[in-house]
Amino acid sequence: MEKAELARRLAEIIGSEYVSGDPDTLFIYSHDMTENEPSEPDLVVMPDSVEEVQSIVRLANEQRIPLTPFVAGANVGGLAIPREGGIVVDLKRMKRILEVNEDNMYVIIEPGVTFGHLRACLDNEHPRFRYAYPLSPPYTSVMCNALLDGLTNLSTKHGDMSEWINSLEVVLPTGEVVNIGAAAASKYWFGRAPLPDLAGLFISWQGTTGIVTKMAVQICPKYKYRKRMFVMAYDIDSFFAFVRRCAWTQLYDDIAGFSWPAAKMMVARRVKLTRDPDEPELGAYLDFSGDTKKEMEFKEAMVRDIIKELKDKGIELEPPLLVDDLVKINPDYLKLAEFPTTLDFLIDYGGGGFTWVGSYGPMSKSEEGTKKLFAVMEKYGFPPFLVTRPMKGAHYQVLRFIAPFDKSDQEQVKKVRELCREMAESLLDLGFIPYKAPPWAAELILKRADPNWVKLLKTIKNTLDPNRIMNPGKWGL
Repeated sequence: MEKAELARRLAEIIGSEYVSGDPDTLFIYSHDMTENEPSEPDLVVMPDSVEEVQSIVRLANEQRIPLTPFVAGANVGGLAIPREGGIVVDLKRMKRILEVNEDNMYVIIEPGVTFGHLRACLDNEHPRFRYAYPLSPPYTSVMCNALLDGLTNLSTKHGDMSEWINSLEVVLPTGEVVNIGAAAASKYWFGRAPLPDLAGLFISWQGTTGIVTKMAVQICPKYKYRKRMFVMAYDIDSFFAFVRRCAWTQLYDDIAGFSWPAAKMMVARRVKLTRDPDEPELGAYLDFSGDTKKEMEFKEAMVRDIIKELKDKGIELEPPLLVDDLVKINPDYLKLAEFPTTLDFLIDYGGGGFTWVGSYGPMSKSEEGTKKLFAVMEKYGFPPFLVTRPMKGAHYQVLRFIAPFDKSDQEQVKKVRELCREMAESLLDLGFIPYKAPPWAAELILKRADPNWVKLLKTIKNTLDPNRIMNPGKWGL
């Protein structure tokens, strides 16, 4: 179908003002902050309802035109870059919070609901409840984070955000709408059990099996008291000994970690970073809450007891630094403790480029993985920037290595690509698996994966999307 005719038919569905083939608009959708190769769509559409999404999908399926779902497009490893042109389906107009069910502790949202939207809604209208927030800007999509196994400031206790998904409404590649989870058989979207759990057909599939148009996610009670602190460690082994010991207590909402470049980038910006040998190598961030002062006093005392216990064994740790005290010295430090957060200190430092290789894997390999990946980053001339936390009650660990870079410098872009590939290979060697895997990383995973798993993956894709229109090129599909 000619582009002009396709634009006309799409305009009949959603209105001409929400269909664009303008070169400046197409350029915006052709790239993200990462080093992944740009690629322009033919058209961009912005539907406002599930019915409009259905009509767009039916037309694309009929004409075999590729579709790429999109919301914010912020730093997702090229997952929203349209590899084969076609239509980008920008869902940001679908930004309604459809229900906040306090009794059953869930909210039903559309794709365009951001972390900023949801936090404002809960803080202002449902102050007894909270959601979990990532180290991401407030304009990023709650739904995308959950569908892509993202992590947040409650992941230490609860795991990645896909585990917070109760039910889904999905437009299949043929245009039909299906409800998944409790929503398939109940007016209450309370969970995924006890029905056969088909949500896995759409979680972490990177939009290759359908477009999710509604999602119920869990919310949690907000407690009366909250305290946050940093504990600094002078070496990698000491840091993980402390983090592991705290995680095993099951007392803390969040136990995150960051390496020394994180704090320095906030004040140094584009100045070359160096670490004095006497400075801590990593810092642990603890966030905990409770309903009584006695409960809070116990949790804080437990941190100090753990520090003493480890110091008695020769592990060098600093006493806790309270976040409230630190921000009095430099308010920028709140960016490492209050989520969602802007990433300006990272993007500004690098020169507009920002990438990372994040992975989930065995806690037992955390020290080895960190040391190995720090050496790789330093080999390529990048500061050893790590964000890490134990996940789901310390059953596994996230290691996320971050590299700001100058997107205008093609030599640096090339170097970043080589860096990311070597980091992903090294993590896979240790048993870690990249999450939100961009196409090049997905290829590495598929080469190592069980062949029958890969075969099943392709069978599911071909069954749900026989005309192969949904976000082609992702997951090697």
